[in-house]
Amino acid sequence: ENWRYSMFLIDKDNNKLTKIVKTTFHELGFKEREHLQEWIAKEPSCLDEELLIIQKEFDGFDGTNERLDLLALDHSGALVIIENKLDDTGKDVTWQALKYVSYCSTLSKTQIVNIYYRFQSMYLC
Repeated sequence: ENWRYSMFLIDKDNNKLTKIVKTTFHELGFKEREHLQEWIAKEPSCLDEELLIIQKEFDGFDGTNERLDLLALDHSGALVIIENKLDDTGKDVTWQALKYVSYCSTLSKTQIVNIYYRFQSMYLC
């Protein structure tokens, strides 16, 4: 057991540490879309960057039914593609991200604004 990578809860009242048992999202019953995606959509700063979520489950790609999990803008106005995974078992994660980047590379500023307006009317009203 490697203590350097363990996490602990601090019990300030009793001046002690309690080791947190390593577990997975799956073991805890969390789901990618229902939980992880919603956590990030509601608090994108958890990714340690200022992001504006402009769409969830974005499927506005011509010729495909694929959907990326979250589409965002960073503080400089660049598009950010967020593809969630609950674990590291996905072998094609990099390929999937590259496909989504290529799909989004053709979006115009007007299209991005329209995506955000649709998101606002669907999710935030």
